[in-house]
Amino acid sequence: MSFPTHREKMRHSLAHLLAAAVLEKFPTAKLGIGPAVADGFYYDIQFSRPITEELLRSFEQRMRELIRDDLPFSQTRWTKAKAHRFFKKQPFKRELIKALPGKTVGISRCGNFTDLCRGGHVERTSAIKAFTLTHTAGAYWRGDEKRPQLTRIYGLAFESEPELNEHRARVEEARKRDHKILGPKLGFFFFHETAPGMPYWLSKGMVVLNELIRFWREEHGRYGYQEIATPLVNKKELWETSGHWEYYKDAMFLADMGKNEVYGVKPMNCPNAMVVFGSAIRSYKDLPLRLSDIDVIHRYERSGTLNGLLRLRAFRQDDSHNFITEDQIGEEYRHIFDLAKRFYGVFGLPYHFRLGTRPKKFLGDRKTWDRAEAALKSILDEKVGREKYAVFEGDGAFYGPKIDILMNDALGREWQMGTWQLDFQQPRRFKLSYIDKDGKKKTPVVVHRVIYGSLDRFVGILMEQFAGAFPLWLAPIQIRVLTVTQEVAPYTASVVEEFRRAGVRVDVDDSPETLPKKIRTAELEKIPLMVVLGKKEVAAHTVALRAHGGQDLGTKSCTDTVAFVRSHIDRKSLSLQGAHLQRESGGG
Repeated sequence: MSFPTHREKMRHSLAHLLAAAVLEKFPTAKLGIGPAVADGFYYDIQFSRPITEELLRSFEQRMRELIRDDLPFSQTRWTKAKAHRFFKKQPFKRELIKALPGKTVGISRCGNFTDLCRGGHVERTSAIKAFTLTHTAGAYWRGDEKRPQLTRIYGLAFESEPELNEHRARVEEARKRDHKILGPKLGFFFFHETAPGMPYWLSKGMVVLNELIRFWREEHGRYGYQEIATPLVNKKELWETSGHWEYYKDAMFLADMGKNEVYGVKPMNCPNAMVVFGSAIRSYKDLPLRLSDIDVIHRYERSGTLNGLLRLRAFRQDDSHNFITEDQIGEEYRHIFDLAKRFYGVFGLPYHFRLGTRPKKFLGDRKTWDRAEAALKSILDEKVGREKYAVFEGDGAFYGPKIDILMNDALGREWQMGTWQLDFQQPRRFKLSYIDKDGKKKTPVVVHRVIYGSLDRFVGILMEQFAGAFPLWLAPIQIRVLTVTQEVAPYTASVVEEFRRAGVRVDVDDSPETLPKKIRTAELEKIPLMVVLGKKEVAAHTVALRAHGGQDLGTKSCTDTVAFVRSHIDRKSLSLQGAHLQRESGGG
């Protein structure tokens, strides 16, 4: 059991003060829950009217008064019957009381406010330092969209004003980089109410997705991966064999077609990869057999958890199922570590690892699980060192332990990206086998692995990492040609044709706007490179080249410009736009 830190106690205490301030102004408001969370706290409350910014500030002002009053927090326990009577006008509290184990419940008091709570507060309100209420959002009671919708009031809390101000600055920078704003604004994607959690990808977004996939195909081709595509919908019998029907059915989109035919839209690719392996006779000489696919998969995520591209119901995953012998586990994981180093190095993304062990509900026997976990621990110790990875007990997949890639972005935020799961169970359930050197049938081991993770999510994170200013090789439009006068049209056409023959994505702004206005538009659209063409460039058969952010790259011949651009694209350089310039300029 871990004990709350002072910061956690402070944030939890603030949630109580928020509820107290609300009830003073709205005595009939219905209280839900109010926990401490990362960076602050929140309280879910049912109101009879919308909460305005003015009301939010009035709650905050009253909280500050309660803090100045230096009120003590006290903790006691009541019988459930007494608690039910006290909270007779608070239906959500009564529901919580009924669900709690035992005959008594924890009760917290501060001033005139009493709440259902197991404890973990500061001794007195004066111990609370820097905080502010930030915003409201809708939240279904107990996370169930069939239950009442409450208003969630969020607050930030830190131990000093400088800490709070520093966090606010990070939040503001994150807002500027928010992919949910940048994506539609830059014409990458949008969402529609008829398909929640399922993005409509537009042409610019598809360029980025396809470039990521092209890179993925090139790199995997070097290691002998075989790309496959499998059905998006299978009868439930497949999911029963794999174990997903028992462990994952609630997160699947299902269709009952009648006549005892129930289908599931695939939430992952692994059962179909097992079918592909089992479709032919395999030899030990075929192993490792690396079957990769990049199909769209669907998962029924609850509506309250959807978050732009970061949490979707439909997304692409750079999957692979690597069928190996047990003796090949170490070497296969070393290969995957090297592959991850290549991919994440290209984007300049720092990352570290986490080991997830056997969950409470799992397939197979403990002995096999112990063997699998020992193998992954040994590999992590070798590749990164025993002290350089975290262990999350019980966080493995239901069929095997896993290694997760945790990535840090430009703002220091941590994201879980790729995952590599070691599976002894599904090959057994699908009765898979290969012929070993001795002529006997053996069961393969499978490594389920993704490097990007969800490609859609990866694009969202890159968009925030680069503040929408993608590096040259990924940018949907790599060069925009800006004409100074209409007289340069013939030369413009020849320049554009040379760029396109070289495989450069280029467009032209030959509008009647002034050159400064054209440059400003290209900057707002975060175009990596601009080529300016005027009478001087036509006469000299040159182009004036400049980079996003105002960097003057000088005058070059068209041939030299193509060579310059191609070198950056082929090397997948970040030096033109992207991470390096973003860090130097502070983003935006």
